Amino acid sequence: MTVVDTLIHARWIIPVEPESVTLEHHTLVIDGGRIIDLLPTGLAQQKYQATTTENLENHALLPGLINSHTHAAMTLMRGIADDLQLMDWLQNHIWPLEQKWMSEAFVKDGTDLAIAEMILGGTTCFNDMYFFPEITAAQAIHHGIRASVGLIVIDFPTVWAENSAAYIEKGLALHEQLRHHPLISTPFAPHAPYTVSDEPLQKIKTLADELELPIHIHVHETLFETENGQNGQRPLQRLHELGLVDPSFIAVHMTQLTDDEIARFAEAGAHIVHCPESNLKLASGFCPVAKCIAAGINVALGTDGAASNNDLDMFGEMRTAALLGKAVAGDASAIPAMTALRMATINGAKALGLDNEIGSLSIGKAADVIAIDLSHLETQPLYCPISQIVYAASRQQVTDVWVAGKRLLKQRHLTTVNIDELRMKIAEWQERLAN
Repeated sequence: MTVVDTLIHARWIIPVEPESVTLEHHTLVIDGGRIIDLLPTGLAQQKYQATTTENLENHALLPGLINSHTHAAMTLMRGIADDLQLMDWLQNHIWPLEQKWMSEAFVKDGTDLAIAEMILGGTTCFNDMYFFPEITAAQAIHHGIRASVGLIVIDFPTVWAENSAAYIEKGLALHEQLRHHPLISTPFAPHAPYTVSDEPLQKIKTLADELELPIHIHVHETLFETENGQNGQRPLQRLHELGLVDPSFIAVHMTQLTDDEIARFAEAGAHIVHCPESNLKLASGFCPVAKCIAAGINVALGTDGAASNNDLDMFGEMRTAALLGKAVAGDASAIPAMTALRMATINGAKALGLDNEIGSLSIGKAADVIAIDLSHLETQPLYCPISQIVYAASRQQVTDVWVAGKRLLKQRHLTTVNIDELRMKIAEWQERLAN
């Protein structure tokens, strides 16, 4: 028999690729942090012997969920400025708080809270955009979660950098420091067309091409943004003219799109990250997801930050994306459950340029795996595991999480987070920010 690190025997395995496949009574074989086999449990028991064996008789195994747009540290501002329009929320509440409190400690503690919440909810990779990205990366590494840590760029000064040139310089240094780390990637993350001018965007494009890095940016988030672009241009048109829109371009939100813009974006091979719950809460608009997918655009899924969502729950996001997509399209068959699941897994991996490594339970990929207990009354009776996961299951049913074969959640217990210590730190921040 072949000796391996881990065998996970499961009632169901949903590999995501091939699409719409549910394997019953199968086993995932993990060795050296990677998936080396996926086969019927009876055969696995004959072929392999493992250091650790898990028998999950009521569970479905899935690839770890990918939160393709976050501002992790903003968990510290969860619920602090609710029920406001985007620009009021940003200019009169969030930006003043950031100006007053932004620091390495703020980012460290807020990111720790976000990581704990994401692991508990089955997220194994997040794509972040925030200040002090070196701290976000350090905490991701510490906790063993996979992260795409955005090299943020913005025109105006903050405590992290004084101008766009300084942001780019610091970002390049961080990229160089982390470029060989197995859990961390570093896309450029200019904040938005209305906060980054042409010259730094052109510089970012040149560097992204040289270093083969994605560009992650908010685009067409609100009607106000599209109606107030530079020189009367719609922002997406400006980004096309600057040469940014290509297969390495990740546009977040995209609630304001014409049919011509969808066609041109599809032709460019760029990606969209849909953040339905944040867009609904801020009344930003509706991304026409069904139209975008029909045009051939890869659409991934993100939560946005917990200050505008107010959670980092990818199960909720899948359900909302599916339901909202049907309503916007006027078609109950638009955005079926499997499409929503792909948006939260393989489509996110494609957008981040990580689909050779994560996004499906495929032999050779990293063992980023989650287990969902479907025996709860809330998910009974069970006719189709994929539909049940998207339309009925909750993140509280995630029992176990592995990233690169390392167990980060064991029977609902976090293995890398001191919860009592984290609660104390968050309580201290609540007292500061509330005053």
